[in-house]
Amino acid sequence: MFHNHLIAAIAGVGIATASISGAEAIEGTNGPTHAMAMHGAPKFGPNFIHFDYVNPDAPKGGSRVSDATGTFDSLNPFILQGTPAGVSLIYDTLMVQSVDEAFTLYCLLCETVETPDDRSWVEFTLREDARWHDGVPISVDDVIFSFNALRNQGRPFYRFYYGSVADVAQTGPRKVRFNFGGDLNPEMPLIIGDLTILPKHYWETRDFSKTTLEPPLGSGAYRISDVKPGRSLTFERVPNYWAKDHPTQIGFNNIDTVRVDYFRDRTIAREAFKGGNTDIWIENSAKEWATAFDIPAVRDGRIITEEFTHNRPAGMQGFIFNIRKPFFRDPRVRRALTLVWDFEWYNKNLAYNAYSRTDSYFDNSELSSRGLLADADAEEREILERFRGQLPDALYTKSYTTPATDGSGARGIRNNLRAARKLLQEAGWVVREGTLVNGKTAAAFTFEILLVQPTFERMALPFARNLERLGIEANVRVVDTAQYQNRTEARDYDMIIGSWGQSLSPGNEQRNFWSTRAAEAAGSRNLIGIQDPVIDELIELLISAPSRESLVQRTRALDRALLWGHYVIPHFHLSVDRIAFWDKFGRPEKIPMLGEATNISAWWIDPAKEAALGSRNGSQSGG
Repeated sequence: MFHNHLIAAIAGVGIATASISGAEAIEGTNGPTHAMAMHGAPKFGPNFIHFDYVNPDAPKGGSRVSDATGTFDSLNPFILQGTPAGVSLIYDTLMVQSVDEAFTLYCLLCETVETPDDRSWVEFTLREDARWHDGVPISVDDVIFSFNALRNQGRPFYRFYYGSVADVAQTGPRKVRFNFGGDLNPEMPLIIGDLTILPKHYWETRDFSKTTLEPPLGSGAYRISDVKPGRSLTFERVPNYWAKDHPTQIGFNNIDTVRVDYFRDRTIAREAFKGGNTDIWIENSAKEWATAFDIPAVRDGRIITEEFTHNRPAGMQGFIFNIRKPFFRDPRVRRALTLVWDFEWYNKNLAYNAYSRTDSYFDNSELSSRGLLADADAEEREILERFRGQLPDALYTKSYTTPATDGSGARGIRNNLRAARKLLQEAGWVVREGTLVNGKTAAAFTFEILLVQPTFERMALPFARNLERLGIEANVRVVDTAQYQNRTEARDYDMIIGSWGQSLSPGNEQRNFWSTRAAEAAGSRNLIGIQDPVIDELIELLISAPSRESLVQRTRALDRALLWGHYVIPHFHLSVDRIAFWDKFGRPEKIPMLGEATNISAWWIDPAKEAALGSRNGSQSGG
């Protein structure tokens, strides 16, 4: 599940990440309530005043400049057309997530939420005081319009995400009910709770299916005040924001002006931050974290660099095979190429030993499969036994591990290369005059690794050199953001570097990641092209999990099946957020469970620090 206010918190400071996903709702309901948790009870009761990971007395004011990579030509992020800017700061959702719980939603646009024990429907009662920025009340019509617009005209993702909704109807002056069909899906009430609400009266005079650079009407804490297409987007805090005193909003949205500047790539954006042109930076490169910040502004304390531990699942980043391509359809080929990427050499020589190797799609969490299936818990074993003969035999007899080397480079990877050659030979590939060719067609094994960030070349180029030793030609190509988006949405790639973010409670979004339906849909997140009825069934089992324990076991079963499909060459992960910022901010004392990167909207400008920083910058180089 994708949580919009978390996207705003992270994307608003320029981190490139997949959206945080998941779900936690009540096991029983005695009527309308203020919150839902997927399993168990909400942490904050019905009379809570504010979340405990904010400063309710944070001062308002000041400005922040953040970065984004690439460009934009549209302010409508809900459709497939165009290259959209992130504009979630201007919108409210029915409910918002607590980032100090695995997944609990609290009412925002709704006054109460109600769902029966079987989760077959969910009903929201809207707040009377909720308003659009033009003063018009937010209505049930807006909710119904938003759902229909997103499902019928939005990105393909929404059709998967809302696929279990049978109908939506007004049930009272401020009440709207969503009825669900099909198999049990206990996450659906929370999925609908995260629905972004759009103004019907605004969009009914415009074409929702088209791109636009006109600032849309919203209801959130910010409105768009300035648009420089492809260059920057400026948001201004709405002083009379209808929810400024709402418990879920107190302590957030403290900065008056938030500008997002767009840069061609992260190298340029990083230099802009170091030069004082942006205010905050979240680093995703171990090398740059270790070397790029040895500058006067860091040494004298004008820039603070800090690592914040988090408890988010790592998800999966890696080289992604497009198995729609004939030469990647054979899992033996995919396993062979997995043997060729030398993580230990990369980590030692290029990443300052900062990372841990990823060996699960849900690493850094209890959701990760581990060890032999024979030693797994009963439910995971029982589920996978149903599919014996349809999943790889090795899944039932071996523990999945990523290939390893001693990190010494050419000498250390020789055993892996020998094993890879054997697998390729079994799959029908032979070496002729130094080139790996198909034994039947004589076609050379040549493919392209498509990248959107030059920094990814540090992983791809050594990989390509190792592939060359097998007779495989891998061409590494970096393209701009717009071209990359067009090509990935059209599935016009052989291999890319990509990732899937995961949550502590995965759900419907797994359909968009791995299902047969998603493989055939343009713009879905099934980048691999998986079309496997077993994976489809495992996804549905996960979605219908009746308890937290069952969810854990079913997620582990799906994880094990994905790993043994060898669909990705796993990279690595880190259990901290690396954040650098100019010393002008105040921030809450408590770091929430999902990490500081999810809570940037609770930071504020400290007037004393800002004045001191301005004075120091006036007499020193900016770095």
